[in-house]
Amino acid sequence: METINPATGEVVESYEEDSASDVGSALERAEDTFAEWREVPIREREQLIEAAGDVLRENEREYAELMTEEMGKPISQALAEVQKCQWLCDHYAKHTSEYLEAETHPSPPGTTVKTVYDPMGPVLAVMPWNFPFWQAMRFAVPYLAAGNVGLLKHASNVPGSALAIEEIFEEAGFPDGAFQTLLVGSEKIDDVLADERVRAATLTGSGPAGRAVASTAGENLKKTVLELGGSDPFVVLDDADIDAAAETGAWARNQNGGQSCIAAKRFIVHEDVYDDFLDRFVEECEALTVGDPMDEDTDIGPQAQSHLMEELHEQVEQSVDAGANVVIGGEPLDRDGPFYPPTILTDIPQGCPADTEELFGPVASVFSVADEDAAIETANDTQFGLGASIWTEDRDRGQCVARRIDAGCTYINQLTKSDPRVPFGGVKSSGYGRELSEAGIKEFVNRKTVWTE
Repeated sequence: METINPATGEVVESYEEDSASDVGSALERAEDTFAEWREVPIREREQLIEAAGDVLRENEREYAELMTEEMGKPISQALAEVQKCQWLCDHYAKHTSEYLEAETHPSPPGTTVKTVYDPMGPVLAVMPWNFPFWQAMRFAVPYLAAGNVGLLKHASNVPGSALAIEEIFEEAGFPDGAFQTLLVGSEKIDDVLADERVRAATLTGSGPAGRAVASTAGENLKKTVLELGGSDPFVVLDDADIDAAAETGAWARNQNGGQSCIAAKRFIVHEDVYDDFLDRFVEECEALTVGDPMDEDTDIGPQAQSHLMEELHEQVEQSVDAGANVVIGGEPLDRDGPFYPPTILTDIPQGCPADTEELFGPVASVFSVADEDAAIETANDTQFGLGASIWTEDRDRGQCVARRIDAGCTYINQLTKSDPRVPFGGVKSSGYGRELSEAGIKEFVNRKTVWTE
């Protein structure tokens, strides 16, 4: 298993894949550790989560550079990702006891009835490469805090990040086996998930991968949480602050090289402000710097892998062939590495990739609509339902529009983002279940009723 720096084409490191025997030992260790870990008081778990945050702080630069080398994330954004993981740890170190406090219920005189939240056991996580630390940590931290143990199958191009996350929990003082990385290919996941020692699974990734995991889990009656990407609408109404919408929109589309499930992808703009918004949006996108991801001034680095850029460009070409107009960008940059510039498409025909597919890179599809109802109709005209961003100076109007959009989260006058304090997840083909906050930590617990006579 090799990792290749997408910016240079150089091999970063080679790793030995885990054998079937290695995986079996990891599962046995997870089961044994769970029997002890579940009995550790919540306050002690919180203290260990806090210690994991300290390990992240102490090694912040090292982890950021590792991410940048493995998948091309600009170093400033990699540092921000490590810091967000610290915030995640701080949040659950403070709030786990509150989130898992027993809930009492009405009962007959002389009895007490309550719901307690017990851990389920080893939880398998299948995670993507685009946010190598955040995606894995937002799974691990709440589930470990709840008393579960974790098994991580990370993307094959970020094994160094996967092993570093395992080391974070080891250095923080978690027991051996509380969190383990499995260096295996995707073809091994069915066997791991079907193993009786694994009690649940979570996946962030593609629709086909999510359906495969859900199918295997369903056959074995195991709980799953799936986050399967999106084609998020960015709705600009006629009373929006155009400068703010354009500035935020350029970043919402292009941060992390546009490789984000909750990136703004379809810009749906009221016809009265369409021209003004497009002009400002072009200015903001053209001002972004594409370059060496290790340079602090770089906004957009390479795409994570060459084949991913080729797939993205094919989607652009198919859309142009169907009649879409390229305003800026639209061609890979003439330099070493899979660098793709900020690209804006307009006049997008129905049914072309820029209209119906998720474009996982720095390509924005811009649509003009006649009114608010048309904006909502266009926003909902997708198989996805992860996030949405709505721009209007009238907050009451924004909240009304938000309730009519099919998405797991909607942000008014802000880009869509995940936050440890609020639930995160989607609907329709964007998956089901929630991560983060109280809802996230309770996804993989046994809500046990205890009746005392």
